[in-house]
Amino acid sequence: MIPTITEEIAELFSTFSDKKISSIEKLPQSGGDRIYFRIFADEESFIATYNLHVKENQTFFYLTDHFRNHGCPVTEIYKTNKLQTIYIQKDFGTKSLLNVLEEKGHNEFTFHLYKESLKALASLQISADVDLNYQYTLTSKEFGKSAIISDLLYFKYYFLDTLKIAYDKEKLLHDFNTLAGYLDKEDEKYFMFRDFQSRNIMVDNDGVHFIDYQGGMKGALQYDVASLLWQAKAELSDEWKNELLDYYVGCVEEVLHKEIPREVFVNMYHGYVLIRLLQVLGAYGFRGIFERKAHFLTSIPLALKNLRGFLHTRNTGILLPEFDRILYEVTEDLIIQKFETIKANEHTPLIVTINSFSYKIGGIPKDNSTNGGGFVFDCRGILNPGRFEEYKKINGRDKRVMDFLEQNTRMPDFLNSVYNLTDIAVENYIERGFESLQINFGCTGGCHRSVYAADALTRHLRNKFNVKILLHHVEQHITEQKGF
Repeated sequence: MIPTITEEIAELFSTFSDKKISSIEKLPQSGGDRIYFRIFADEESFIATYNLHVKENQTFFYLTDHFRNHGCPVTEIYKTNKLQTIYIQKDFGTKSLLNVLEEKGHNEFTFHLYKESLKALASLQISADVDLNYQYTLTSKEFGKSAIISDLLYFKYYFLDTLKIAYDKEKLLHDFNTLAGYLDKEDEKYFMFRDFQSRNIMVDNDGVHFIDYQGGMKGALQYDVASLLWQAKAELSDEWKNELLDYYVGCVEEVLHKEIPREVFVNMYHGYVLIRLLQVLGAYGFRGIFERKAHFLTSIPLALKNLRGFLHTRNTGILLPEFDRILYEVTEDLIIQKFETIKANEHTPLIVTINSFSYKIGGIPKDNSTNGGGFVFDCRGILNPGRFEEYKKINGRDKRVMDFLEQNTRMPDFLNSVYNLTDIAVENYIERGFESLQINFGCTGGCHRSVYAADALTRHLRNKFNVKILLHHVEQHITEQKGF
């Protein structure tokens, strides 16, 4: 039998540490294809990464080693496998700067952490740029005119075009070229982190630490500070943005040992804010609208409001008539409302009943409501863990079965399709005041695949719609019903 990823991680861990592993937990996956795990061993923890994109891993290895040699606050890589698809690194804990912001709010302590992050950023960008070999970069070596236009086209194809808003293509492309040419005039370029936002800044007792910089390249200093201060989820006030930008410029001047013409720097900064906001919307469009990943779809309204706030308070300093017209149109309330998810409340009558069942034993559960029936999803096209001796006597709630389904089967793809279909019904039923919807998952024995899928959909619908759910595992030895 092919070993699971966790088994490979455990084997790799044993080659550099004598510590006894107590558990390996899969962490929630973000937008990329990398899969992260936390290893617990003798009261310590480590992070393991699984990624089949070897070139991306090699870039991360090189940058990590380079930044550590320059004293930058980045991770330490302890071990990689021969294929360079799995590596184990230092664990900075579970708290990011965004977590701190959400927990403690916009207070003095959080403000201090932002300043500490910007000071470390300025040092990394400039000091570590000196002898950095940009041949190792993953995509472009430099964020110049062509890369800027690429981001603008990313926004156009994956977000703007999906809204079917009419525009003059020739005029829009002319504005893209004008904006990209203007921003590319920035002569002084250093290392550009590319995704410098509060989720990628980890906080522990020793201060702040940076992760997820493998997409970096040479570029303007303004891009990274724009990424951090204009992150939609953070919702920083204009006062914080202005103070932190001023502080960052001071840090840059300290590292460079010279003064920066601030008015020129800030004007260019506003242009990079716009580029970053549009790049984020392009990513949300791709991951949300095209790949139908719920987290990204629900993030679109906040990102559009963030863009609207920028348009009403900032000026890029150049004329972009067609582009500006389109941006104001996509940030209108009617567009934003298209992406806002309806939420159930205490008065919402809808109850979603989710069942797992066995086709061989009990068959499809009867719907006793007046609805007359709902969705039935057949999980038998997914590789069955019950075929293997080590999984026969456990079920879809056991971590070993969950790991098997997530890592060795197409269950994640299957569930994404389920989410796309059921989301439409749940949202419509909430809006129309319906009382009942039944969703069933069947497999051969009703113990592995269907149980896992039913639990996964329960979490998804609860998190996205806050809807009441009755969960029933028909064939389990322990039958349970829970209200969510």
